[in-house]
Amino acid sequence: MSILSTNKVKLNAKPKDKFEAIRMAGQLLVDAGHASAAYIDKMIEREQTLSTFMGNGLAIPHGTQDSKSLILSTGLSIVQIPDGVDFGDGETANLVIGIAAAGNDHLDILTNVAMICSEDENIEQIMQASTPEAMVKIFESGME
Repeated sequence: MSILSTNKVKLNAKPKDKFEAIRMAGQLLVDAGHASAAYIDKMIEREQTLSTFMGNGLAIPHGTQDSKSLILSTGLSIVQIPDGVDFGDGETANLVIGIAAAGNDHLDILTNVAMICSEDENIEQIMQASTPEAMVKIFESGME
């Protein structure tokens, strides 16, 4: 199973708040079999403790330290939010990338995602991606 696939990409999402955006990202991971449904609650719990907003319009929600047992396999989900969603402190996220990482994968994945999203040109392509396939391609080319 691929870490990222088209069934884990949601384009043109319009969440009412950051928690709905996180639930969307989490549900994609659950639906794809990467985590149990309880993992979504742990993603919300993490957000309430510490914002997962990374800058440059990017938020990377993931579970708490004690949520490892809820992860079945490593996966990424991508929620594209053209109008943005308020992540608090005046920060707006246009891209919410959910992570469920088995074992010690999550630092590598976070680093890869952060590197891809630190390039303005990549962010532009990500925001213009009009198909899940296009989105997956951008991330796969950056994950090598």
